[in-house]
Amino acid sequence: MKIINAVLMVVFFTVIQAMAVSPGNLANKDRSNLPITIKSNELSADNKGKTAVFKGKVVAKQGEITIYADTLTVNYGDEKNDVEKIEANGNVRIVHGNRIGTASHAVYDSKLGKITMTGNPKIMQGSDSTSGKIITYFIDEDKSSVSGDGDSRVITVIHPPARK
Repeated sequence: MKIINAVLMVVFFTVIQAMAVSPGNLANKDRSNLPITIKSNELSADNKGKTAVFKGKVVAKQGEITIYADTLTVNYGDEKNDVEKIEANGNVRIVHGNRIGTASHAVYDSKLGKITMTGNPKIMQGSDSTSGKIITYFIDEDKSSVSGDGDSRVITVIHPPARK
């Protein structure tokens, strides 16, 4: 169980760093103040609605962390540079070194301090992986949960190191 939690914590810490894109989201942990570069085929910004929607082969990069998605929606708060929620949709892939998270949908909610991955979510580090119906990470409490249902059980594959 400790190995599973360690794998989840390492992968999700990476996901959190990648999705915490504003300096206003530095509540309990330093989630990096490096600039973020977002590339997409199109951008639609709604200042009154406080949203920015990036569409088409979206690549968001901050330091060594990269998020790929079909669409990335940023929902801003009332304060300048305050990001309330970020939603990544379609072919979501979050990469940092040998750690990868995949899903069809991911939501980072800064007020609740959590990230939720749905739509066949899976996290991998090297050859180890965990999948389920919903993968949720609570940032400020530094804990995570993976849930399944009748059709989609939690599956974890751990490859122990070779014995000498």
